[in-house]
Amino acid sequence: MTPTYLNQTLRILLLFVLVFGILYLASAVLIPLTFGVVLSMLLLPVCHWLQSKGISNGFASVLSVMALLVVIGGLITLLQYQLSDLVEDLSKIEERVNSIVGSVKDYVKQHFGISHREQQKIIKEQQGSTMGKAAGMVTMLIGSFAGILVDAILVLVYTFLFIYYRAHFKKFILRLFKPESRKETEVVLDDAGKVTQNYLGGLGLMIVMLWIMYGIGFTIAGVNNALFFAVLCGILELVPFAGNITGTSITVLMALAQSGDTRVVIGVLITYGLVQLIQTYLLEPLVVGDRLNINPLFTILIIVVGEAVWGIPGMILAVPLLGIFKIVCDHFEPLHDYAFLIGPPKEKKGEEGNFITRIFKKSK
Repeated sequence: MTPTYLNQTLRILLLFVLVFGILYLASAVLIPLTFGVVLSMLLLPVCHWLQSKGISNGFASVLSVMALLVVIGGLITLLQYQLSDLVEDLSKIEERVNSIVGSVKDYVKQHFGISHREQQKIIKEQQGSTMGKAAGMVTMLIGSFAGILVDAILVLVYTFLFIYYRAHFKKFILRLFKPESRKETEVVLDDAGKVTQNYLGGLGLMIVMLWIMYGIGFTIAGVNNALFFAVLCGILELVPFAGNITGTSITVLMALAQSGDTRVVIGVLITYGLVQLIQTYLLEPLVVGDRLNINPLFTILIIVVGEAVWGIPGMILAVPLLGIFKIVCDHFEPLHDYAFLIGPPKEKKGEEGNFITRIFKKSK
């Protein structure tokens, strides 16, 4: 290994450490800004369509953001409507939880010889020691909610500004490069926008399909407020890997609290298994597909890194950002090796994609 190659490798590693260090330290500023960039890319087709109808750029930008707000507001309204039905069942859920707690107390008394009175005394002692923690947790949650609200407003403002001034920002980026490289840079910018739109659009369509499948499955299984849990499981799909497991776990726990019927729990688990099977082998290849063209190993790795750097927002943003980075690597020769590493292994000609994709391709 030559000293020159070693120095180059060390510089690259130092650059990665510096970049991720800045991302971590400046997360409060960069997370809303990045959401604004990604959402503006997603809404650009809407803005272009509105402008094609003769609407001015400013008004089209406002209407694009308002369309996003209408979609979010519709989801919140739907969840709130279902949640109101869920609140009406809280008394039944409380009775069921008390019944479960009583069964646990009986089990402890029978197998460990601790009477109900002693158990109650231990519980009171634990409650007294955790009251301060609970109060601190409530305060922290209120502060977190306020921070989320401020960030949401910032994201909407950023989204509008990025859409409205998109031509200005594009010219600025092109001015950073030499005239002979500007055409290639413009292609990179266009491809980055398209891949983000395709991925997020496909992900949104897949989430809607998951709502339908989860709703049908949970209803057949006998889950109360099945639509609420179906929508919850679908929305949590925005958090890769962990989201669907979290949503299904919540549904299982609520099913136990609502009825305690093991058949309902088994139905929820069967629904989860079937939906995951359809999602993995049918929906993802056909609806989302390999639109980012990324190696699965690096998809998982970037999600883990995103969570470590930015938490849940990092998990949501990690995959599309890696897709944009892959496009940059594809178009600039010094980064071609990294594009090859991040991309999926090349299959033999005529064997691209999984077997479901190949079946549909052959049928055309």
